This record gives sequence, C-alpha cells and structure tokens, in this order.
Amino acid sequence: MATSKKVITRGEWEKKLNDVKIKKEDMNKLVMNFLVTEGYVEVAEKFRMESGTEPDINLATITDRMAIKKAVQSGNVEDAIEKMNDLNPEILDTNSQLFFHLQQQRLIELIRKGKVEEGLVFAHEELAPRGQENQSFLEELERTVSLFAFEDFSDCPVGELLDMSQRLKTANEVNAAILASQSHEKDPKLPSLLKMLIWAQKQLDEQAAYPRIKDLSTAILEDSVV
Repeated sequence: MATSKKVITRGEWEKKLNDVKIKKEDMNKLVMNFLVTEGYVEVAEKFRMESGTEPDINLATITDRMAIKKAVQSGNVEDAIEKMNDLNPEILDTNSQLFFHLQQQRLIELIRKGKVEEGLVFAHEELAPRGQENQSFLEELERTVSLFAFEDFSDCPVGELLDMSQRLKTANEVNAAILASQSHEKDPKLPSLLKMLIWAQKQLDEQAAYPRIKDLSTAILEDSVV
C-alpha cells in the first residue's frame, strides 16, 4: 500500500540545517586537504597564511609531485622516474606494479615515436623479465608489444594505449603513490562528501518532500514538488 511522503517546509528544513554546528577549523582543513591533494601549491600557501591552517605535508613536496606528474603526462617518463628517485627512492623500490607501468609507458612512448628497434630491445631487456615473474605484467606486456604489428594504429585493437588517457592513467597512479608515501590520502575528501550528499538526498527523496540541493555548484535550496 502506497504511503504519502512527509512534507518538510523550507522554514523547518532551514532550522534543521542551522542546528547543525560545523567548526570553521574543520571546514578550513577540508579546503586545505583539497588544495594539497590536487596540487594547488600557491593557493595552498596563500590559504595557509590567511586562515592559519597548516597542511599535513610539506608544501614544497607538492611542487615536486606536480613536476613528476606533468613529466608523465608529457611522455617524459625517464625524467619522471629520475625525479621520483630524487624525491623518495623507496616509492619505486617497494612498488613493483608502479615501476612496471612506468616502464610500460616508456615502451609506449618509444612506439609512438616510431623507434621500433629500440622499443623491441627495451621490451626484451626491461619488461620481459618482469613479465616472467608476474602473469598480469606479462599480459599487459603482450598487449603493448602487439602495437608493433600495426602501421596504422587506428586499426589496432589496443590503440587506446597511445591515447592521452593512458598517460593520465599512469600519471594518476604515480600521484597516488607519492601521496601514499607521504601518509596522505590519494583522493581529496571534498568530492567524497559531495557524493555522500547526493546519495543521502536520493535516500531521503523516497521518504519526504523537502528543499533539496539540485545544483552543487550553487548549493541553493530548491523546493521539491510533492
């Protein structure tokens, strides 16, 4: 048997919202977490000075992390590896999957430049031994070397490896590994909280009609139609 939804007026809803007390200090920490994780070092420094909110990592390391990420996104993988080792050599020493993916990206860049012979030698000497030790690495290697068989990559079933999205995927993996080495979350907390807000509203929609946020960019309450 269907039941009618409870109707909550704007006045009632706003009173409930006002009764929830959120410390400004906690909001500042949330903002700083976002700036640090996303790599906005200049904004984070300015926010630190204006709000007195201290980041949980050295802001100087953000510049290093962003330089490494940019190097991968630009296809300069060797430069990225060198910078990572300068920052913290233990990251690659203890993360075989990340190191393999960086080497795989180096191979992809050689293929992109048409350096077939150099790419084949690199695959044989650097990647094949790792593939023999790990089945998933071997499968990824086989997918990558299959690019050598195609002159027109538009007809290649694994042509997406040459897309910018592949560089971004590797760069994001590098970014997450650096953050983890600094005991920092790989993802900012703010987007997760917004996802929770959307989920909570969907759950409440089944039970009540209330002023809800439809546009997260404005956070303006809009009255729901009963």
